[in-house]
Amino acid sequence: MTRALIALTSHSKLGETGRETGFYVGEAAEPWEVFRAAGYDVDLVSVAGGQPPQDGRDENDKTQNDFLATADVANTPKAAEVDPAGYDILVFAGGHGAMWDFPGNPDLARIARSIYERGGVVAAVCHGPAALVDLKLADGSNLVAGKRVAGFTNAEEAAVGLTDQVPFLLADKLTEAGAQHVPAPDFTEHVVVDGHLVTGQNPQSARALANAIVNLTNA
Repeated sequence: MTRALIALTSHSKLGETGRETGFYVGEAAEPWEVFRAAGYDVDLVSVAGGQPPQDGRDENDKTQNDFLATADVANTPKAAEVDPAGYDILVFAGGHGAMWDFPGNPDLARIARSIYERGGVVAAVCHGPAALVDLKLADGSNLVAGKRVAGFTNAEEAAVGLTDQVPFLLADKLTEAGAQHVPAPDFTEHVVVDGHLVTGQNPQSARALANAIVNLTNA
């Protein structure tokens, strides 16, 4: 049985805007649905455990409603509590909150490194690749070094008016870590597969990201 883990941010404060953020619901719900349809076991994890904050909720979206009703979103384990053994896939869901608590998190890094170095798939969508900007493998190299990646672009950050609120620009940090950031037009579906690293640019890419992972895993 293929097992997938979807990682969610626990950060709720959107810079100095006074607005709330969290994980972008569709970016977790769509992979969850695709993986379950493929017959995979799917678990959730968050940085702090419990009920992670939500952003981008569409109450008329059946996939999101099914996810929130069926997945145990209110009782996620902390990343520190998760044993990566047995997981074949890790997806870092986005939402602006990920920009604050994904980078530098040793437990998320431990899980990702274990899965990746066993030949499993590590994936991230939208702001989820924030988890990859400082993620090092056992040999000390950056996981993304020399890899083609997608992620929320500088142009998209400007379009949503948050360039000055996020702690860094994701595309720039990925490039600094040695990745080749491959952008597509704003808010269009765009997924990049490089070996067993799969990345998507924005919320519009979440389902395609999951489908690419299934194709890779079942190949």
